[in-house]
Amino acid sequence: MFDPRNPTPSGPTPTGASQALRGQVIAINSQSIKIACSSCNLRELCMPMGLSKDELDKVDTLVDTRRKIKKGGALFHNGDKFTSLYAIRTGFFKTCVATEDGRDQVTGFQMAGEVMGLDGIVNDRHTCDAVALEDAEVCVLPFDRIEELSHDIPSMQRHVHKIMSREIVRENGVMLLLGSMRAEERLAAFLLNLVQRLHARGFSQTELVLRMTREEIGSYLGLKLETVSRAFSKFAEDGLIEVKQRHVHILNSEALRDLVNRPDCD
Repeated sequence: MFDPRNPTPSGPTPTGASQALRGQVIAINSQSIKIACSSCNLRELCMPMGLSKDELDKVDTLVDTRRKIKKGGALFHNGDKFTSLYAIRTGFFKTCVATEDGRDQVTGFQMAGEVMGLDGIVNDRHTCDAVALEDAEVCVLPFDRIEELSHDIPSMQRHVHKIMSREIVRENGVMLLLGSMRAEERLAAFLLNLVQRLHARGFSQTELVLRMTREEIGSYLGLKLETVSRAFSKFAEDGLIEVKQRHVHILNSEALRDLVNRPDCD
């Protein structure tokens, strides 16, 4: 997932203190706001291609609920019962797990057009927290319904397998990143991967707004906050990027790629 040469591209407030603490999630019934998968501009990213009209009609029955999650709210928590996958329509998420000393270890960042919740398939329980980094909206995809459709639509099953495979590749990429790259190489690979994923969704190839903090980037990359800040400053001094608060303009993507792909000099 981190190979820069191969990019992957207001409802009613819930009642009860427990619901408020569980992520400020607002459920929206499809009868009140009907947006079919077949007409969604993100369907090519989270649904199989080349479906017939009958197959599209069946897929359109898949999403009967959408949820809005406020910034800082959780879509699901570690240990929650697994019932659905979630296709991100808008917004940005991080997945994280609590370490033994109480810190949050960031395990990934997810954006519009990507599917979350695959971690729960194995044991019918989620194994991480999914937290919104900005106000977000997701389509709820009941997993039992996905399995039913997979029997009728073979490409649906293949697509689910492709999504799962992509997550495996992503995790393997992170392991490689943390095990073999220096701090600057890790940050360069992270920025290239992020901007390429955004470009697949129609955004700029050279500009991005970081939805996560530098501390969260450090947690994901296995680096201290000070190390991440120094790497950003070094890139700016060398003319590779321009940084204004959370806005990053990549000035020399080729140099970043060379940094990631350079041979180990040790």
